[in-house]
Amino acid sequence: MNKILNQIATTLTRKKLTLSICESCTGGMLGSIITQVPGSSKYFPGGIIAYSNEVKQKTVGVKPATLKKYGAVSAEVAREMAQGVRKRFKSDIGIGITGIAGPSGGSKRKPVGMVYIGIAYNKMIFAEKYLFKGNRDYIRKKACKQALVLLNHLLT
Repeated sequence: MNKILNQIATTLTRKKLTLSICESCTGGMLGSIITQVPGSSKYFPGGIIAYSNEVKQKTVGVKPATLKKYGAVSAEVAREMAQGVRKRFKSDIGIGITGIAGPSGGSKRKPVGMVYIGIAYNKMIFAEKYLFKGNRDYIRKKACKQALVLLNHLLT
C-alpha cells in the first residue's frame, strides 16, 4: 500500500490538488493511512467520520430522502458523502465510504462486507460496490485499500 500512497501523494502535490474524505464503516482508518505520508497536510485538509445517519445529513449534507429511499449503505449515499465532504472542505476531490464491516448488521440484501466507495472529482461523481469477505478489521482495511486504488487510478 505504501507504493500507492506515495504515488497519490506525488500526483496530488504535483497537480496541486486537495483531497478530503468522509468515512463511515472505516471509522477514520483511511484518514489515518493518508496522514502516514510526511507532508500530507499539503493536499489533505481533513476528513469526517460520519458513522450515524444524523452526521451524514447534518455535517456532510446527505439528503434525508436519499437515506430513506436507498439506505445508508448505497451507491447514492456514497456519492453524496463524496460530494458533501468535497464541498465542506472546498477540496478538489472527495471520497465517501459507507458499508457494513460486521460482524453484525448485515442482511440478505446488504450482507456484511458490502461497501460502497464514492468519489467526486471535477464534474465526475461515481460510486463502486464491493463485497469483501473476512472479519471486521480485514473488511475495513480492504475498503481503505480499494479507495486508494480507485483514487490512484483516477489520478493517473
